[in-house]
Amino acid sequence: MDKLLEVQNLRVSFKVDKKNTFEAVKGISFAIPRNATVALVGESGSGKSVSSLAIMGLLPALTTIIDPASRVLFDGREVLHLSTAERRAMCGKDISMIFQEPMSSLNPVFTVGYQIAEVLRQHMGMNRQQARARTLELLAEVGIPDPDKKIDAYPSQMSGGQQQRVMIAMAIACEPKLLIADEPTTALDVTIQKQIMELIASLQKKHQMSVLFITHDLGLVGEIADEVIVMRHGEVRETGAAQDVFSAPKDNYTRALLHCRPSLDARPIRLPVIADYMDGKVNVDLPQRERGYKPDDEIVLDVRNLKKSFWLREGLFGKREFQAVKDVSFKLPRGKTLGVVGESGSGKSTMGLTLLRLHQATGGTALFEGKDLLSMPAKEYMAYKRRIQIIFQNPYASLNPRFTVGQILLEPMRLHSIGANDRERTDMAMALLERVGLPPHAYHRYPHEFSGGQRQRIAIARCLTMKPEILVCDESVSALDVSVQAQVLNLLQDLQDEFGLSYIFISHDLSVVKYISDQVMVMNKGEVVEMANSDDLYRNPTHPYTRTLLGAIPRGAG
Repeated sequence: MDKLLEVQNLRVSFKVDKKNTFEAVKGISFAIPRNATVALVGESGSGKSVSSLAIMGLLPALTTIIDPASRVLFDGREVLHLSTAERRAMCGKDISMIFQEPMSSLNPVFTVGYQIAEVLRQHMGMNRQQARARTLELLAEVGIPDPDKKIDAYPSQMSGGQQQRVMIAMAIACEPKLLIADEPTTALDVTIQKQIMELIASLQKKHQMSVLFITHDLGLVGEIADEVIVMRHGEVRETGAAQDVFSAPKDNYTRALLHCRPSLDARPIRLPVIADYMDGKVNVDLPQRERGYKPDDEIVLDVRNLKKSFWLREGLFGKREFQAVKDVSFKLPRGKTLGVVGESGSGKSTMGLTLLRLHQATGGTALFEGKDLLSMPAKEYMAYKRRIQIIFQNPYASLNPRFTVGQILLEPMRLHSIGANDRERTDMAMALLERVGLPPHAYHRYPHEFSGGQRQRIAIARCLTMKPEILVCDESVSALDVSVQAQVLNLLQDLQDEFGLSYIFISHDLSVVKYISDQVMVMNKGEVVEMANSDDLYRNPTHPYTRTLLGAIPRGAG
């Protein structure tokens, strides 16, 4: 095997304070062959991104300690001992990287064309005219529509998928030998995700480059990876050919990553989590959960012809109407889940926010116990506000960083006069923390002291302080690792079973929606294009758009 990159006994530690260090990567070794795609898979905190940043020389010098015995050989050349100038020259031209968040990686004050051209001028010595001409070719190669217009666009004027394509164009500009893709599809719709995966695969073949594809979703890499490396807690747990790892995983952790994701073929009462596999407690004979609406279901929310428009400025004095939600109608029974799917821009999140009056509806009704939530006066709506709550997508942004968890839970109870006094409210908050699987001492801690999955549990606990009857879950598990996602989905299901909650579950992850939903509503460009019980819709989709979405589900995900 001709090795392009060889990592030998890589150990990376970070200084926590003057006396203590934390070892993030614990002596890992692996190799990337020429003209091959290797997937580096693991959950948050496994050390996979730290390993790639160590290869690129992008870790903070003041707080990072790399063991002197560690070696990284690229094309036979030792990388870790290069000077800053030599490392910059190599990592801009021979090794390049696509980062997870294009909006954070692209400079918002420069056009995308300028940013791609800067790479060409810096590493290829091109003048402005040559760099612009090559930039146009690159934009066309990565599938950006109208490259002659988009070259002068700013990142904020492009969709998430287009921004990621710009990052890929920048990464392949100098035709590198090794492309490192760090979670490049995490926040993208399933159709855009498939396009980006296919694009990387086609570019790999066209340019004969090697690819190190980093992800937390083992099912995602089934179609493009030649080899798979599985990491956990800074160590390599398993390596092998992708086909072997998928068909006969040897390590319990690898098996857990493969099976914690909801499957399209089964719907067990509970999803297995990582701990189940590591402890050998997986029950493969769990009964299946029945899903679907029934004619005698009690309807708790009846939405009819919901509309929401935004007015966009056009020219100096003009404006035009943009219809984000167009005549959406559905019924939500008590104790059931309506899944809402569609790509970014389909109107699904706007629909959910409009139902909660976080956007003002421009038409339609939402009948709750016979009363229209959308038209009632604000004072009257206050009594209903606590009964319909929302869990937002980003637990890092939805929790006040200056409040302790206790303050976060007590505030809504005080506002809505729940509980006779703060002692009673504190008791209720402690009980809710236990209910969502958090220890009592979490009450006195701040959000930044918790992981993403734990923060989402805090957000769920905050919603439960209101004793709601309807929860709108807006992409509430999309940014979580597969095992944490399974824990949160199990929690949501337990709460529904115990309290009879009704969910509007908004997501672009079709496997998750299939698992948790009784009925699925498919939205495209603000309209409902198809709605049916989940099993019926997945088994026999009737609308071409639905078939496109289902066809984009990663093969390895179930």
